Amino acid sequence: MRKYIEQAGFGTILDKVESGERLSEQDGLKLYNSPDILALGYLANIVRNRKNGDNTYFIYNQHINYSNICTNLCKFCAFGKEKGADKAYEMSVEEVKQKVRDRLAEPITEIHMVGGIHPDLPFSYYLELLRGIKEVRPEVHIQAFTCVEIAHLARLAEKSVGETLEILKENGLGSMPGGGAEVFSLRIRNLTCGDKLPGTQWIDVAKTAHRHGLHTNATMLYGHIETMEERIEHLSALRAAQDETGGFLAFIPLAFHPKNTELSHISRSTGIDDLKNVAVSRLFLDNFPHIKAYWVMIGPKLAQLALSFGADDMDGTVKEEIITHMAGADTEQAIGSNTLVKLIREAGRRPIERDTLYNVICAYDA
Repeated sequence: MRKYIEQAGFGTILDKVESGERLSEQDGLKLYNSPDILALGYLANIVRNRKNGDNTYFIYNQHINYSNICTNLCKFCAFGKEKGADKAYEMSVEEVKQKVRDRLAEPITEIHMVGGIHPDLPFSYYLELLRGIKEVRPEVHIQAFTCVEIAHLARLAEKSVGETLEILKENGLGSMPGGGAEVFSLRIRNLTCGDKLPGTQWIDVAKTAHRHGLHTNATMLYGHIETMEERIEHLSALRAAQDETGGFLAFIPLAFHPKNTELSHISRSTGIDDLKNVAVSRLFLDNFPHIKAYWVMIGPKLAQLALSFGADDMDGTVKEEIITHMAGADTEQAIGSNTLVKLIREAGRRPIERDTLYNVICAYDA
């Protein structure tokens, strides 16, 4: 196999991978620009197996998107709407609580909750959301509010990000998701999401969360107008932040879905690019414990294949995903835990049901 890897031009990178040496940005670019997806997968699988063996994680979770009314209106987003626009909505605290009640019979351990940057909702609304969920399901872990939302909530509260996070924690916040990162490049943000929190500030909010005892995830939205160099710059910024705080649990490469967005002329990512982003992120983000193959974005079959390209997590049951489906996703909006176990086993991996913080709930035989 070494001869094949060397023929692919990855001999030096293989040496680094086998010795645990950190890859450079030039190494990352070389990986991204290579057409040899099998060699890339072989390298990523070495790291995946070193960190997690055959274990592949999933969670029984529920997604709730409390509102899609948003002032940012990013060009790559089909979810956000102006207030009063067709398909714009906002949920009352009682409606969110009812969403939770509707699934009380299911063994859900995590509520994943995000929304738009709403122009009118007061800070108290978000605290009531957290308390309301805990009232209905006291034991559930709430993973809520992207770094973009947290910065918005700090402005509403007229407090620092750290102080705001402490208040949110007191009201039930357990961790934060990784959305809103998009691509950190200033060029990309100016062209696609000029009103959104800048990438440097996204990183600052994440690091602040880590220092206040909150774990977070991280993402990158790929497959639109970004360059390979901008992808690597994004991953480098995440790796440096993780070196500093160690608070990221998982990285999730997110495939851009163009339908119903202002970038609808762009084709969807290919399966090769999807696998490449999983593999490169596993190789480059050496200090991230987990890489997710998010089946909602790339489909269950490709997510299953990604388990041999560096991914060790398939996310979870989700239970009603909206954001990606408004952008034309043709995957299911929910998937059963038994199906996830089957997909993982078929890939030759060992299914592990986890909680949000990767504590094992149930370990299945492979």
